[in-house]
Amino acid sequence: MERVLPFRFAEGEGVFWLLDQRRLPLEEVWVPVRTAREMASAIRGMVVRGAPAIGVSAAYGMVLAHLAGEAPEEADRLLRASRPTAVNLFHALDRMKAHWGDLEGSLKEARALWREVEETEKAISLHGARVLRGQVLTHCNTGPLATGGYGTALGAIVEAHRRGRVRHVWVDETRPYLQGARLTAYELKKAGVPATLIADSMAGFLMGKGQVDAVIVGVDRMALNGDFANKIGTYALAVLARHHGIPFYAALPLASVDPSLPTGEGIPLEERPPEEVLELRGVRLAPPGFPAYHPAFDLTPHRYLTGIVTEKGVLYPPFDEGLRDALGLA
Repeated sequence: MERVLPFRFAEGEGVFWLLDQRRLPLEEVWVPVRTAREMASAIRGMVVRGAPAIGVSAAYGMVLAHLAGEAPEEADRLLRASRPTAVNLFHALDRMKAHWGDLEGSLKEARALWREVEETEKAISLHGARVLRGQVLTHCNTGPLATGGYGTALGAIVEAHRRGRVRHVWVDETRPYLQGARLTAYELKKAGVPATLIADSMAGFLMGKGQVDAVIVGVDRMALNGDFANKIGTYALAVLARHHGIPFYAALPLASVDPSLPTGEGIPLEERPPEEVLELRGVRLAPPGFPAYHPAFDLTPHRYLTGIVTEKGVLYPPFDEGLRDALGLA
């Protein structure tokens, strides 16, 4: 698979370059980030997105704070406030805390975190490929652009196609930010995987026609019982898949599990500006003055999950026991 990574670090220049995902797929524009304040702004503004990629970016944001002479307490505060839902951000910053005031230690930890992301997602891709077949539907973007590694759900899809198990992918456009149309389609095209873009509202029609054999999505934060937050529209897919008897999987690194939450009720669900619903690339879609609502994530109860794909294998119900065991909490 040809991988397009969302960032690169020019250590000698003290610059962390981000591929501006707001401009894809029409333009490949790289944005220089030199401070933790700039990194927090880039994360909040969706220049970089996807739970694992946000975690790696935040870790390097703390490296940049050292290089730019920013106070680590303030840098940490700004980065934690950038996006509320993906737990990887907070795990990464917790790890970096031990290296405040130590540039070399900070850089070493950030490198280690990025390397772990790649190793973890390779394992997720291999495990996930074994449970996928035929025509697969996915939502949002879970490839290298979202992670900095091999991808989670999309990594499993690409690996399953390489093995001859998956022949075609249905790609939800993922309104309102269009991560599926702009990013997943872009990555699948580069990977040479046959795929077709659909509007989100078409998924149930395809399921009813027998044209979906499995659904697999990513995760921004999962509770210990398997409830999880993911891009808005995931819950509706889970309900549709259950109604049609279609296997529904979530793929995630165990770092995306929040062990402090017994259920998903405590997961903060980000709400983003209504303009992202009202406009598309600067073109107004609704009458002037008309209101809009934009919850960026929804919560899917664990009862809709067939399995959870992790770096340690595929977990099946009861998920609370499997997750606790995988996390070493049992």
